[in-house]
Amino acid sequence: MSVATESTTYLELSEEGAGAHKFYEVRHHGTEVTISFGRIGEQGQTRTTGYASAEKAAAVAARKVGEKVRKGYAPAVRGVRGRRPVTRREIASSRSTARQAPVLWRFRSGAPAFGVFVDDDHAWVGNQDGDVFTLTHDGEVTSRFGLPDGVKCIVADDFWIYAGCDDGRVYDLGGKVPHVAYEIAADVDIYWLDIHDGLLGVSDAQGGVTTVDHEDDFQWRRSGTGTHAWMVRCDEDGVFHGDSRGVARYAARDGAPLWSVPTQGPVLFGWQEADEVFAGTGRGQVYRLAKDDGAVRARYRCDAAVFSCAASPDGRYVFAGDNHSSVYCFTADGTRLWKLGTGCGSAYSMQYRDERLYLVTTDGSLACVDASESAVRRAEGGQLPRTADVKATGWERVTPSQEVETVHVSAGAPVDGVVVECVQEGPRTRVRVVSPGYDPAWRVQFPKDIRVPGARYVVSEVHVAARGDFYRARGDIRRLL
Repeated sequence: MSVATESTTYLELSEEGAGAHKFYEVRHHGTEVTISFGRIGEQGQTRTTGYASAEKAAAVAARKVGEKVRKGYAPAVRGVRGRRPVTRREIASSRSTARQAPVLWRFRSGAPAFGVFVDDDHAWVGNQDGDVFTLTHDGEVTSRFGLPDGVKCIVADDFWIYAGCDDGRVYDLGGKVPHVAYEIAADVDIYWLDIHDGLLGVSDAQGGVTTVDHEDDFQWRRSGTGTHAWMVRCDEDGVFHGDSRGVARYAARDGAPLWSVPTQGPVLFGWQEADEVFAGTGRGQVYRLAKDDGAVRARYRCDAAVFSCAASPDGRYVFAGDNHSSVYCFTADGTRLWKLGTGCGSAYSMQYRDERLYLVTTDGSLACVDASESAVRRAEGGQLPRTADVKATGWERVTPSQEVETVHVSAGAPVDGVVVECVQEGPRTRVRVVSPGYDPAWRVQFPKDIRVPGARYVVSEVHVAARGDFYRARGDIRRLL
């Protein structure tokens, strides 16, 4: 019996409202199977895998199609359905009636912004146009990245800074040029993500949570009791997941359920500190939960749905932003200290650092609020600082590229950095360290989009992962000639 050596099957899954809107195409040609997937109306991602025979390739192609059909995908004609916007939170039209917060400076990024992260030197903001800007704590723009799709969130994992985007990819922003660190399956409609020691946690529209390791290998997935999971936070022991019904904790290594706590209203945002997680809900409350057993240690009551929340590292203060453009500050026991208006939309995300509250908002602003007691007291009395209006004039977008800088090193000459090598292992291209002093059996977390089998690269630094069984590349990357 002969086996067809060429076939193409195009499938789509498109649900009403804010449901899935994705395509999946399987092309079988000889001994190769090419999979293309992504959101309908967009280019998506493509992967090609070779097999020992045309028969084996045909069997794999048929299995791939069958798996998707069982998940609800159906044959379709490419181009009939158009692109549909990815999931967004509803933006409230009302403005805060509270007094204005003491905003020190404000940077308009150009589009609604979800992503924010603040470290020792910079504040990062990512918006729905795919722009990521870095600014000093005094509001001076220092760099600009341009990613292919809207930035869902910006997260830090030790030294590494990542941006999760609506194209299903997570980009490493630690070098001069962004590179793809993770590629999430097209059938996961990302709402939020977090990373700890290379383990990626993703919460999604269906209310599920998925984890992927540093090599993009699927680890486990769990379905919550609700939908629309806007919260995922990860640490060394647990993955904390919040959906429309409440908050749950799963074991980081195998996804075993550890506890669950119902909330009044859907969870719209999550924050974590060393021993506690915080969940803001659509019913205007922030829950403070113990990580070990889920005990509710406090609740903080706002006057409208909570879009975002944060806490001071010492736990003394808890902050929240509602969908009416107000921000709040509470003491640890739940006492409300103040409520003030942002003057620039509702805070989609926030972070507190050194008596300053950094907000990214529905109108695309990154705003730096002076949250010190004296500044707030003056603001409540109507005395406000003069807000600096920050511009990003002249900054060109640095976009992801599969092309990397090259360097030639003569035989025997020292190398400024650590040398790694791409090695083909079956269908996967892995990376190992070849410089002396490293374990050659350990794999290296290394960008996905620039791996070329047999190629060697020089990276600025290589660090041992906290769990101690793989390395992580950090900094600029050059191809060794």
